[in-house]
Amino acid sequence: MFGKFFLPGPTEVRPEILAAQTRPMIGHRGKAMEELIASLTPGLQYVFRTTRPVYISSSSATGLMEAAVRNGARRKVLSLVNGAFSERFHRIAVGCGLEADVLEVPLGEGHSPEMLEHALQRGDYDAVTVVHSETSTGVLNPVADLARVTHARGDVVLLVDSVTGIAGSPVETDAWELDFVLTGSQKALALPPGLALGVARPSLLERAKAKKDRGIYFDFIEFEKNILKNQTPNTPALPLFYALAAQLDAIRRETIEARWERHAAMARRTWAWADEMKGRGLDIRVLAPEGYRSSTVTCLTMPSGHTGSAVTSALKQRGLTIASGYGALKDATIRIGHMGDHTVAELDVLLGELEQVLGA
Repeated sequence: MFGKFFLPGPTEVRPEILAAQTRPMIGHRGKAMEELIASLTPGLQYVFRTTRPVYISSSSATGLMEAAVRNGARRKVLSLVNGAFSERFHRIAVGCGLEADVLEVPLGEGHSPEMLEHALQRGDYDAVTVVHSETSTGVLNPVADLARVTHARGDVVLLVDSVTGIAGSPVETDAWELDFVLTGSQKALALPPGLALGVARPSLLERAKAKKDRGIYFDFIEFEKNILKNQTPNTPALPLFYALAAQLDAIRRETIEARWERHAAMARRTWAWADEMKGRGLDIRVLAPEGYRSSTVTCLTMPSGHTGSAVTSALKQRGLTIASGYGALKDATIRIGHMGDHTVAELDVLLGELEQVLGA
């Protein structure tokens, strides 16, 4: 039965999307594959809100995080860190041999544009990495404002991980002038894991062309050249392309605006539930402050006498799946992934069971 799996990724996938993967194999360098990719492009541009081609990588999203750094950063990176995945972006920059500084805030907090502006004034950076929706804490960073501040510094690019943002929260790739933004298939797109998707501005491609160490597998110049011919630079995960085609059709029918609102409604319901529990004397709260809360994942602090791992285990016995906290927050918090194709009605069932587990 659909509606029991609320991890903050991978997300529960509808049976008809899973079934789409069973279509026959085709040659990935033939006309049929080119027609399939051509059919995907309008839907992907619709989701990303862009007129640019959307790259389809048969990899995890971490692959395109590394690609962003290899293609877009020249020598010195500023990494905005507020959780495990933004910290991963920093480690990728260091691992690619770049000088990388950290602008870190406590877990559960976000980065204000003023904070970024001040940091950029202090250092000679040419790239900024940021996680739009930090899956480990449920914090949503104000990417549109961060992009504006970044570009005000001149020749500095903003590299955006929107893995739990795109298709669940508003992202305006072109209007916000995002230099590179990426997502993964297994989050708000509600697909199986294995695809990463991203959009690069033409100015970022110019940077990539000038770099001699951008690698082979994640070379944006090759991605660009191939997608313009409705091809991929490397062997595509064909069954996932079939699933993507089916899901993009479904998103079009729902409309991206309605999808954003459905996610926002689930988030508001979760936050209201936490307030209700607190009103009954249960010391539980949303970790992220108002104004910095993700529409796709909520991180809740646990009351005295409960641990994240124990609560998730108790829910599993009731047939429902959520996540405990991530890293340092493992037992202090739980995380509910209200994203993908879930509804408020399904979420209410989960929250009712969670209420019983917590003894409220």
